[in-house]
Amino acid sequence: MHMEYNRLADVKRLQFIIHTLKQHLPEGATVLDVGCGNGIIARGLGEEGFQVYGIDVSHKAVEKARSLTHMPHVTFDVISAEALVADGNRYHAVICSEVLEHLNHPEKLLDVLFQSLTDEGVLIVTVPNGMGPREVLVTKPVIALRQKDNWLWKCLLKLKTIMGYKGTTVQSDADDLTHVQFFSKQSLENLARKTRFKIVRFGKTNFIDDVFPFSFFTKKIRILQKWDGALAEVLPYQLTGSFVTVWEKNLPAGQAVLIAEKS
Repeated sequence: MHMEYNRLADVKRLQFIIHTLKQHLPEGATVLDVGCGNGIIARGLGEEGFQVYGIDVSHKAVEKARSLTHMPHVTFDVISAEALVADGNRYHAVICSEVLEHLNHPEKLLDVLFQSLTDEGVLIVTVPNGMGPREVLVTKPVIALRQKDNWLWKCLLKLKTIMGYKGTTVQSDADDLTHVQFFSKQSLENLARKTRFKIVRFGKTNFIDDVFPFSFFTKKIRILQKWDGALAEVLPYQLTGSFVTVWEKNLPAGQAVLIAEKS
């Protein structure tokens, strides 16, 4: 399997998604990738033979996704999830990877995804652990500095430029990638319940391989990333860098029984 990701934590996330889809997706079904960004997950799935429809509200990201993708069964559109609901489309699998942390009201998107998902379908959600090492030691301090907009922030910007940081990620070229939500395992479970879902599987990614100054070494020495990912598996959930999760609709008992009988 060809991988565009350079970091093993990202590869681990994609492998989690692929494994879940192979378990749950009926033959011929289309995967909806919401907030697809540059299409890196969609292409990874396409190489596994999945039909994928990626959507994003960023024209820049979708243009890049289209330019990099040469598989007829992987397509992209600049469209909101709400527009899909209006068309009556429903999917057996929906991916929402590294999206919810950017939304002021993530429950609004999840309400839309509930309508876009078949009753027996799965929603795969991945988000940074808001209480994990990277968010606590890097993301939150940087956001605080940016809000102050003082000399220290300007020095940091110059340093990032010198070191080659462009403000985008391999996953998305969208203009604003600021994190506004910081999820714990508990708050993510609460959000699922609030939006009529239940989380049926939790997974972990890494520990500190993307936290500076460790990242300076781990991005060059792949075995350190591998060890870091293995360490994350035995540490408490509070110390994982990201959560990878599988959600199902939390249906009334009678409705759930009918679906089970049909499947």
